[in-house]
Amino acid sequence: MKRLILSTIIAALTLVTAHADIVWHSSDSLPLLGKCVDDTSTSLRYQRLPDSLQSKVKRPALYGLGRHSSGMAIRFASDAPAIHLKWKSVFKSNMNIMTPTGVRGLDLYVMTPDSTWTFLQSGRPDLSSNITETCVINNMNPEPREYMVYLSLYDGVDSLYIGVDKEYHVTRPTIALPEINKPVIYYGTSLVHGGCVNRPGMSHTNQLRRRLNHDIINLGFGGNGQLDLEIAEVIAATPDPGLIVLDFVPNCSTGQIDTLMVPFVDIVRAAHPEVPILFIECLNHPRNQFDTVMRDATTRHNAMMKQRYNDLTQKYTNLHYLPADGLIEGNEHTVDALHLTDYGAMMFADSLEPVFATLLNSKP
Repeated sequence: MKRLILSTIIAALTLVTAHADIVWHSSDSLPLLGKCVDDTSTSLRYQRLPDSLQSKVKRPALYGLGRHSSGMAIRFASDAPAIHLKWKSVFKSNMNIMTPTGVRGLDLYVMTPDSTWTFLQSGRPDLSSNITETCVINNMNPEPREYMVYLSLYDGVDSLYIGVDKEYHVTRPTIALPEINKPVIYYGTSLVHGGCVNRPGMSHTNQLRRRLNHDIINLGFGGNGQLDLEIAEVIAATPDPGLIVLDFVPNCSTGQIDTLMVPFVDIVRAAHPEVPILFIECLNHPRNQFDTVMRDATTRHNAMMKQRYNDLTQKYTNLHYLPADGLIEGNEHTVDALHLTDYGAMMFADSLEPVFATLLNSKP
């Protein structure tokens, strides 16, 4: 028993000694990707909707989801052989169809010499606390590298610190990638929000940011992508987007699409008259083969969006429509016949990548 106690004490002292020389650097001074509102408009730096919307939106859940950090990423550079992360989750969220790493974990990526991004490791959250401290990667050769940390998908991040041994450095990035000018604004539902991939870097919007090396602002709100005009105003207030994507059909009734889609686009178009707008149909999930109610609803909702899209083309140019057929194929791409696995998110990103690339480079 004495030997066991002594071993435990030695192990604890070793852990303290190993971490004693870590210097923690706040991410508040580092570049933040994926945010379309000014930091002064939000209580927390890592939230997607301004505080002013709390009293304006009809459903409190929408504002709460706007406090999630989905799609946001921190860029930094470091010469350290080990990278530690320490963060505080806002809600300590938990879901029965999504892994903790996807809900409130972090993902660390490194830039390779050809300016592409390679996954290093996840920051796995402490399930017993809303504060997590972990060594994400170690045993690297000490040399300058460019990093990107994806923030949690279905929780908020209150604070984030990057830790390195005291003789090494954490600085602002030296390479301006992903490109932040003319970002993509992607509005939608839980699929856009990130449900239900295993880790933040695997959501299809985050995959597309890496593939295109172009910033994407995630305005996906699980269950609440219902064409709220307040969100149209947020999009309208975002300066100089390169592409606006509207992927709301799974959350909307036929009546909502009928009555709200045109006013929503009117608000956006008034502010961004020449920016390409892409409409995406609701995906044809395998459940639709058997669930006749879901299949009929999907068909009706897509048909209504196409009708209103045709109306909008009579008023505006540079509108684009992406049918569901062929976007995702097979029957193994979801968690629950609706939300995408990593495999499904990769297939969706495969389909969207050439479309996004073309529209980002298109001229009005």
